[in-house]
Amino acid sequence: MSALRSPRSTGKVRAARLTDLAALGELSRLCQSDGAETRSLGLPVNGPPIGVFSLFRLPLGAFRPNDLMFVYEEEGRIAGLVRVEREAVRDEWTIVELDAVGMANAGDIRYRLVQQLLREGGKRAAARFHVACADADGNVELLMQAGFMRYGEEHVLFRAADTSLPDPWSDERAAGCRIRPTTGLDALALARLYASATPAPVARLEAIRLADWERQGPHWRVPRSSLTPILRFADVEGFAQTTDGGGNDGTQLDGFLQVGVAKEDQPHYLKIVARSEADVTDLLAFGLGVIHARTTKGGAHRHDHGVIAPVRTYESPIDRRLEEAGFESIASVNLLMKETLIRVAEPALVPAGVR
Repeated sequence: MSALRSPRSTGKVRAARLTDLAALGELSRLCQSDGAETRSLGLPVNGPPIGVFSLFRLPLGAFRPNDLMFVYEEEGRIAGLVRVEREAVRDEWTIVELDAVGMANAGDIRYRLVQQLLREGGKRAAARFHVACADADGNVELLMQAGFMRYGEEHVLFRAADTSLPDPWSDERAAGCRIRPTTGLDALALARLYASATPAPVARLEAIRLADWERQGPHWRVPRSSLTPILRFADVEGFAQTTDGGGNDGTQLDGFLQVGVAKEDQPHYLKIVARSEADVTDLLAFGLGVIHARTTKGGAHRHDHGVIAPVRTYESPIDRRLEEAGFESIASVNLLMKETLIRVAEPALVPAGVR
């Protein structure tokens, strides 16, 4: 006798309301407890108090009109939640949380939430959907069933707050190591650096344009990582290390450093992109010194939550340099994307044959 399938959940998916916030906080907290009846993206799953809800916590003043949150409600109880950040400039959506509670139907709840999100994206002409998740609790299978494809893996490393930061660098020392702040004029050099450090299939899928590299400051969201959404709550700065002997004109770079100094209750953020043959030790030490300088001036910035850094598997040996600087790996996540655009062959002229 074949086993009976679990019944399809009978609740409804609706847009979240302001009155749901308390229930959503409790739902997210439960989904980080690794209970058998809970499901989440698991980003990251280790190293409390860094949980999904605390990492991407949205204060009311930071919840933008173009962000979306849907909940699953059944018999007056909220049992599921999906939250997405919309990048209006690039028409791209990033799922930052996908939670559900229910021993028998948690998977169905999350699938319905994702389908609702995709339908909403279709109405609003979303070009791409991004999500990062742990390969656990059926996350990857669920998303691939909804049309997502896996294109990369990323390690999340964390440096605890009780580990002292190196002293800030002087301008003379930074100049001696060829490190300087980036400007909008570095867009072409940054694009070339990214292309040299990123496999061609990944670069094609992420489709970062020159205009994206030019857009610096609070709106600088490239290069993309699993933790990109937390940059909303940080003061973002970029620094470049020019190539020794051939890059002083700014046309060739050895590495790029993105620093996000947290303003909310998130860790500070470091992201490095570098050529495979480049040594990023100086660039990393400089970045930690920048965080030290920004958090010891007084004011809103503090160093109470450590520093977090995402590294993709193809970016080795950057992960080893981070470990040498006191970082420890706390999670491994998969990067997935669903593209709604239809790719066509680029039109081109070909020679005509003559008899």
